[in-house]
Formats: sequence, C-alpha cells, structure tokens
Amino acid sequence: MNPTSVLVAEDEAMVRAAIVAVLAAEPYLRVVGQAADGQHAVDLAVSLRPDVALVDIRMPRMDGLAATKRILAAAPGTRVVVLTSFGMDEYVFGALRAGAAGFLLKDSTPERIIDAVRVVAAGGALLDPSVTGSMIAHLLTTDPRPARGDQLGALTAREKDVLVQVARGLSNSEIGARLGVSPSTVKGHVAAIITKLGVRDRVQAAVAAAEGGLLGQVTRQDA
Repeated sequence: MNPTSVLVAEDEAMVRAAIVAVLAAEPYLRVVGQAADGQHAVDLAVSLRPDVALVDIRMPRMDGLAATKRILAAAPGTRVVVLTSFGMDEYVFGALRAGAAGFLLKDSTPERIIDAVRVVAAGGALLDPSVTGSMIAHLLTTDPRPARGDQLGALTAREKDVLVQVARGLSNSEIGARLGVSPSTVKGHVAAIITKLGVRDRVQAAVAAAEGGLLGQVTRQDA
C-alpha cells in the first residue's frame, strides 16, 4: 500500500515542525511538503497533489480560507483539513463551506492528528466536538440561509435528530448511544441525509444544518 501523502501548511515554525514530526513517525504517512504561507501551500498542492493538506486558517500572503478554495479547485483529489484555534469559528465555517473535509485544533494530541489524516484520506470527514460547539454558538448569532429550508424539509424527523448530532461532532457510535439505536442504523441515516441534501460528506451536511437554521431551532427547543 502506498503511504498517504500529506502537505502541512502552518506559518508558526515550531507548530509546523511538531505536526511534521508526528506525521513522519507513522510509516504509512509521508510528508511531501511544508508551507509557511497560504500562497506557497497552494503552489505545493498544485505541484505535489498530496492526498491530504493540513492548512492553518490564519497565514500570511493568503489565509487558509482562500488557500482551501484554491487547493480544492486546482487539486480536487486533495482533501483539506483546516487547522484552527478557539475563537476562529467564522473562518472555520467559511473553510467548511468552501469544501474542507473538516477541522482540527492545533494543540490536538498526536493520536488525534494521525487519526484525522487517516479518516479524511479514506474519504471520511472530521468534526472536532471541542470546536463544533463554539462554532454552532457563533452561527446561532447569524441569519440562517433560507435556501437550505427545502432540502432540510425532505428529511424525516429521525434524520433531523441524527443530523443535529452529526453537526455537534458526534461519531456514529456516540449518536447511536444517545438516540438508542445501533451504529449501523445511524450510518444508514447519515447516508440518506447526505443523499437528500446533495452534499459530499457529513461535514457538508453539518454546514447545511447550520445554514438552514436547524441547529438553532433544536437548541431553543432543548432550552
């Protein structure tokens, strides 16, 4: 099996070195490029076509949001995970809307970083619960996008329940435990949600839920 190729774009040298060291220690991962700014990240992504790009949301020359858009347009086979810190919810949401496969805190454990690369390289999506909660709180202060209303209306009540938990960053097993169903049942619901919403993965489904105001409705009902 060929190792998963990874590009690391982070302007803080110490943080970038730490992430590269974590990835380089795994035999099935290969760091093929490092960038200290957004423009360089785009250039490397275009020339190297990595399987996964870890992109800092705040970088000189070009921020992570713009870099994510350009990488996905020029190298569609590359999956992007944005690196973030608390308080960057607006930027993170913009990156997810642009097509990022997920987001990861810069101070995540080595195991979390490795797992994130593995998940997105396999076609999955990553929602970090520790960031999802604050991102939802930020989104509840903004106006939802009415265009999502018809799509969300196509979901069953149970699918909406599942979608809310997906948007909160829970895994299929965690959702199953919370809703009293099996993980395989949750997996089926998630697949149906993705199909009905016409999105690529569970991250984009979470974006649709936030844009359509579903999270705000449920949160107010819970309160």
